[in-house]
Amino acid sequence: MARTLYDTFPYIRTDDIIIRKMTDADTDSLLAVCGNRNVFQYIPEFLCTDNRDILRAAIRKLGEQDFIERRWIIAGICLPEHPDRVIGTAEMFDYNETVRSVEIGCRLGEEFWGQGIALRAAHAMTGYLFREIGINRIQATVLPENERSKRVLLKAGFQKEGLLRQVSFWKGRGIVDLEMYSLLRSDVKAFVSG
Repeated sequence: MARTLYDTFPYIRTDDIIIRKMTDADTDSLLAVCGNRNVFQYIPEFLCTDNRDILRAAIRKLGEQDFIERRWIIAGICLPEHPDRVIGTAEMFDYNETVRSVEIGCRLGEEFWGQGIALRAAHAMTGYLFREIGINRIQATVLPENERSKRVLLKAGFQKEGLLRQVSFWKGRGIVDLEMYSLLRSDVKAFVSG
């Protein structure tokens, strides 16, 4: 029987990316990501803060209570050459065990934009979710004006499904339209079996 997303907090390591549970020691490096308003230009303001104590408490909650309550997984993204420095977050949420679907997201510190790291994180998450968890459908939603994220998703093999009009409320933005992208297990059989 396939594992569920919440059996074990994921540790995902490829040749060029590490996705892992964050600890108190990651507070300062996460602060460099979450304290930068540019990072939140096209994503919800969740975790947007320059307050070290708030981030420290959030890291503890994300790694423990939120995981235990099966709310979401928000893990740190690191590069193998600096495994102790969080440069962004990898997010897995809206898990539907019956349908075997999950939504993913990613946020990176601004100094790491345009280096292919988001694509590597997307590949690492999709590989883990298809191979280890047995997910059937992975989806992602983005604001229509978020061209960079849309390019990453398309390069990762996702297909655009369409525009969801006035589908979500985002703090700081109000009600927003979102574009839906998806990747099915059947879309990547060679990748999944490899």
